[in-house]
Amino acid sequence: MANGPAVQAAWREKLVTKATGTRFGKDHAFQKVKTYDEFKDAVPIRDYEDLKPYVEHILHGEQNVLWPGQPAYFAKTSGTTSGVKYIPITSDSLPNHINSARDALLNYVHETGRAEFLDKKLIFLSGSPELEKKAGINIGRLSGIANHHVPGYLRTNQLPSYETNCIEDWETKLERIIDETIDQRMSLISGIPPWVQMYFDRIRARTGKEIKDVFPDFSLFVYGGVNFEPYRAKLYESIGKRIDSVETYPASEGFIAYQDTQTEEGLLLLLDSGIFFEFIPVENFFDEKPKRLSIAEVEVGKNYAVIINSNAGLWGYSLGDTVKFVSTNPYRILVTGRIKHFISAFGEHVIGEEIEKALQYAMQRHPEVEVTECTVAPMVAPPEGGLPYHEWLIEFGMPPNNMAGFARDLDKRLTELNVYYDDLISGSILKPLVITPLPKNAFINYMRSQGKLGGQNKVPRLSNDRKVAEGLMSASNE
Repeated sequence: MANGPAVQAAWREKLVTKATGTRFGKDHAFQKVKTYDEFKDAVPIRDYEDLKPYVEHILHGEQNVLWPGQPAYFAKTSGTTSGVKYIPITSDSLPNHINSARDALLNYVHETGRAEFLDKKLIFLSGSPELEKKAGINIGRLSGIANHHVPGYLRTNQLPSYETNCIEDWETKLERIIDETIDQRMSLISGIPPWVQMYFDRIRARTGKEIKDVFPDFSLFVYGGVNFEPYRAKLYESIGKRIDSVETYPASEGFIAYQDTQTEEGLLLLLDSGIFFEFIPVENFFDEKPKRLSIAEVEVGKNYAVIINSNAGLWGYSLGDTVKFVSTNPYRILVTGRIKHFISAFGEHVIGEEIEKALQYAMQRHPEVEVTECTVAPMVAPPEGGLPYHEWLIEFGMPPNNMAGFARDLDKRLTELNVYYDDLISGSILKPLVITPLPKNAFINYMRSQGKLGGQNKVPRLSNDRKVAEGLMSASNE
């Protein structure tokens, strides 16, 4: 915390030295790289698509490709343009994932002096720990892989059982989790907020009680993956009291940060955990040669795209996330969004391309339809009650003869394009999308109201909040 720039410089040197003999190190002349400027010249910014050829070499059995030896695991995750992504986790990078989760809890104990929760039952709502193999490498979702490495002192109190965690169907799994936990002394609950909310809703439906009365020892909520703010009020209402919480910032590519204090804003950036970070000012990200900054060069209050270089063998890798520093002593961040438009209010990571493809598919199935403009927004807390959903606000030039059928086809295609969205729909976390038809000129009136009519300005195809949706509805009613 006290020596961020020096620690990061040491990691850069260590990573480059160790990877010099790899295929990637040879391709990028690592033996000549001594300074940060030489590193930037040698290693271009990449996304998964750019790194994919190296991953393919590993999947075909080649050793020493991105990092010495071969990965211990591949974390399987949904790609935006490339379908499934295989993110390497090496024996060197595994401690970053496991120890960081541990340290988030131990930091909480250190700061607050509250350790009683470790003596009672803990639940980590996660994916299945069952793994498959490819080229002799274990493959699974990150949360499932992490499940195999829960420290012994936590495992004895961990719920649900391994067998229940392996259930793929979320509805079935959730009922079994409730069976196993409802009469236990639960003290810590960890998971993505919408999934935890569903767990709470089912418990309340079964017992008629608030969570604090079902789990009187429940004292710590650990979360990550999506913005907590839209869920905070309803979650605390379900619990019936305010409790401490610890926010984490884990990704398949690495554990980036965690909340290290209950009194200060932001998440502590993990600078001594096998990752050399770089930051690109958001306004420069799409430049041909974007400005790259080390931790020593960042400023408070500016938005940056996060780039990582790690002992998992990721080099110049763009996470796609944007962060803002709220402190540089120590280095604490807020996650501010994605470098591109997206919806991930529930962890679904739906992107504009998927919206476009779903719309194209539905219009082919309903050839009478003309769409003037559309945008999509999450409806986290429907005013009419019931499950949340994606709201498609569409201005039709010619509406479909069968609106319900058109909506079904949109939803069908989106579930095919995005595995996370499919999981949420099939798991009854979300209900199928809802179309809200808008009157003629709704988008024009909205852009006029924003002073952005004409030129290169356009309404984003999708947003992770309801600002655009509410602006459109307001402009439509004027």
